[in-house]
Amino acid sequence: MKKILAIMLAISMIFTLAACSGSTGSSSSAPAAEAPAADAPAAEAPAEAADASMYEVTEPITIKWWHALEEQYSPLVKEVVDDFNASQDLITVEAEYIGAYADINEALVSANAVGKDLPAVVVANTDYVAQYGSSGLYENLDPYIAATGYDVSDFSAGLLVSAQYDGKQVSLPFLHSTQVIYYNKTMADENGIEIPEQWDYDSFRTFVEEGAKACGGYGTVVPGWDQWYFETLFLNEGVDIITDDNTCDLDSEAAIGVTNYIKSMCDDGIAYLAYGTGASDNMRQNFYDQKAFSVLHTSSLYNTYVTKCPDFEVGMLWYPSASNGDHYSEVGGCVVGIPSKNDQATKNAAWQFLQYLCGKEVNMKWAEGTGYLPTRNSVLTTEEGVAFLEQKPAFQCIFDNLNLINPRIQSDAWSELATTWKDYMNRMINDGADVESASADMVEEINEILEDHA
Repeated sequence: MKKILAIMLAISMIFTLAACSGSTGSSSSAPAAEAPAADAPAAEAPAEAADASMYEVTEPITIKWWHALEEQYSPLVKEVVDDFNASQDLITVEAEYIGAYADINEALVSANAVGKDLPAVVVANTDYVAQYGSSGLYENLDPYIAATGYDVSDFSAGLLVSAQYDGKQVSLPFLHSTQVIYYNKTMADENGIEIPEQWDYDSFRTFVEEGAKACGGYGTVVPGWDQWYFETLFLNEGVDIITDDNTCDLDSEAAIGVTNYIKSMCDDGIAYLAYGTGASDNMRQNFYDQKAFSVLHTSSLYNTYVTKCPDFEVGMLWYPSASNGDHYSEVGGCVVGIPSKNDQATKNAAWQFLQYLCGKEVNMKWAEGTGYLPTRNSVLTTEEGVAFLEQKPAFQCIFDNLNLINPRIQSDAWSELATTWKDYMNRMINDGADVESASADMVEEINEILEDHA
């Protein structure tokens, strides 16, 4: 995590000193570039991108945008698409809801394999960036950025890195979130449950115990259908998950300690690991019905939680600190990119729409109409940014920790690794498997996966 943070800070310095052109930064696994002098001339654009006319839209064209925004966001999606279509007279965008990120990935990989019926623009969960970047599925946007002078320096540094692969900007930050703890603030206030300003894993367990007693149910719920929700608890304890020598350390002493930490709360009946069919819906319903005092979930669902809980105030908390004081989080949500097998006319239209989707004005529309974060540094100090916090004061805990939101681990093997990890966590916590022996078996399987993808 410290390596990732160092790279983020280096990139942030680069953005402060000079505007970006050409390649926009390093990937989370590559060394950070040296910051140029403040008066250094801008880097020369790649030869193939020197002529901006290569990326112009000259004929009427209709393109498709595949997204994962559910039904409750349909009016906002329609507004954004209609506004773009009305802003110019050559490009018509048709938005299509495909399903969850996994559904989009399956549909996109299938379409890419046959080379037809590809969308012009498509979202992807942040942990698919490495897969799409290494396979060439996503178009490298660096030439487009350089030729058209598109300013990417205003994006939050960590979010921009999350959209890169091997130093190339293969996508742009779009709808981003992070992990948070939602809790019943009304119940906490009525029962005198205090939240320390800087809490650790021990004080979080106390919080869970008191919450379970107050609601007569669960003090918290840990999502098990997506490892992202418990992943940060391991990373903050110094677990690499994928080490520098391309092996897994989820059987290390630190990793076993975190697994046992989660398991002990579940064994004591003050928490449970939500896994299996309907796990997400059931977890949320338990919170809505005040049968669970708190849940670990994504900040993107803040509006949903508030709407579904009219009888009490929903609070939002940052994850607790590890034993060494680390309390980072990871970026969630999605990036947006252009499939590389499309013809150039489609790519050019897609690039125009991409810039609009990720622009400052539209960015605040997404933030206000959903629980997603503003991705642009400049909007945080605008009147709109101030109004956003006034409307959603619970987001203060995220704004206070924005520089602690790290990029995701990027590995071609990540999807398989994560699936294996989730399955074993279910066995260890819900099915009673011995943590040490099961962790050893899990790491043996994961190391084979890593070797296959090496």
